[in-house]
Amino acid sequence: MKRAQPHDSYPIWRTPEAVHIDVRGLQPPEPMVAILRMLDFGEAGSVVIAHLDREPIFLYPELDDRGWSYEIMPPGVGAGNVNEVILRLVRRDA
Repeated sequence: MKRAQPHDSYPIWRTPEAVHIDVRGLQPPEPMVAILRMLDFGEAGSVVIAHLDREPIFLYPELDDRGWSYEIMPPGVGAGNVNEVILRLVRRDA
């Protein structure tokens, strides 16, 4: 896993399967704004894994408008934060 420097106030890093963005700890609407900024400015690639504190219900219509599908991933084995929401985003034209 290649970890990048924090982007503004949240980390972004790449793994072979996706670009990750960790917006946990940010207050609404900052997580949504950060994710949309990443998608809109081409930093994302075709798959993004977003790490959030809560389900981003207001993000879903924005993702639909931008051509991204989404699914909530099950928590990983040994996940540190049981309240973490892991959202997998896939560009529909990819």
